[in-house]
Amino acid sequence: MAEFTMELNDEQKEVRDWLHGFSADVIRPAAAEWDEREETPWPVIQEAAKIGIYSLDFYAQQYFDPTGLGIPMAMEELFWGDAGIALSIVGTGLAAVGVLANGTEEQIGTWIPQMYGDANDVKVAAFCSSEPDAGSDVASMRTRAVYDEAKNEWVLNGTKTWATNGGIANVHVVVAVVDAELGSKGHASFIVPPNTPGLSQGQKFKKHGIRASHTAEVVLENVRIPGSCLLGGKQKLDERLARARERAKSGGERVKNAAMATFEASRPAVAAMAVGTARAAYEVALDYAKTREQFGRPIIDNQGVAFQLADMRTSIDAARLLTWRASWMAINGKPFTAAEGSMSKLFASETAKKVTGQAIQILGGNGYTREYPVERMHRDAAIYTIFEGTSEIQRLVIARTLSGMPIR
Repeated sequence: MAEFTMELNDEQKEVRDWLHGFSADVIRPAAAEWDEREETPWPVIQEAAKIGIYSLDFYAQQYFDPTGLGIPMAMEELFWGDAGIALSIVGTGLAAVGVLANGTEEQIGTWIPQMYGDANDVKVAAFCSSEPDAGSDVASMRTRAVYDEAKNEWVLNGTKTWATNGGIANVHVVVAVVDAELGSKGHASFIVPPNTPGLSQGQKFKKHGIRASHTAEVVLENVRIPGSCLLGGKQKLDERLARARERAKSGGERVKNAAMATFEASRPAVAAMAVGTARAAYEVALDYAKTREQFGRPIIDNQGVAFQLADMRTSIDAARLLTWRASWMAINGKPFTAAEGSMSKLFASETAKKVTGQAIQILGGNGYTREYPVERMHRDAAIYTIFEGTSEIQRLVIARTLSGMPIR
């Protein structure tokens, strides 16, 4: 087990600087254009693929970093560049985490490479969990998966929403109900292979922020997939459902559902995204405050501005500390006994919203225009308190974990 440290080693520093350079030289110059276009920035994703950032190998290296700091460090640097473009680059990772968390070694080896494609033909993947009437309330999920034993196939029907890369993905990972009586414990995750009949894109959402990231509904109409596309396999599912039924009868310990396993693994990564956006806005505000003069002196000399910057930096550093702690705990198998993953996501998300708002205030009228990036950063930051569990849900998870109540 790696000891917890806040000091990156030489290899991690090299990766951090490499990512920072890509964000500064490639992502930032393209940010305003793709925000306005509200389209997937395929050319930028391809550039990331060419140098190895958008790839299974890079993601795996960071994911399995024994210190746990690989993923949060990478997320912070990419989202420092631009949240919308960065999400287009890393959005496939959520689907990959879904496979890593629930799949067999064979499924991991088969499907994750197809999620990324290669530098000459980049692909993306989508993780589909939320539904029009079931966002954080996963127990109310309506998408059904029925097993056709005669053909060894699963038949999926339902509608997913808020799916990053939904409909344009090469591979979709879909969470569906296999036993409605068990509520959220009766869920399973499935791979929907490329070009599977019955899967289509519903409406594409026009969003307040992260506009360069494609978000859409995914409609499943009698989608038939091979039995091998059930993540974890049929035997493992049957055993898990049997345990859940027994525990439901006896009122025993809770059982994780497929979506919850993915979200628990990814929440510190989302926290790191928020830290990156907050840091970017803070740096713009700091530079502006040093150079902008009013009444014959830089505005940073005014206590009202200086104190805001002090609070902004303090909150950002605190958010990073919580994020790195949760990431270190996760990679070293330490249980989140106080919902440390949710803590990191809650605090970092709220910090990003607050800090980007403060940055606009420091820039004044300039901050409210699209001539300066803090306006876009503020719009982007709003998503962090919403997706992968709202701030209210994070507080609920933390409170229930502390009290020992079940998390459904």
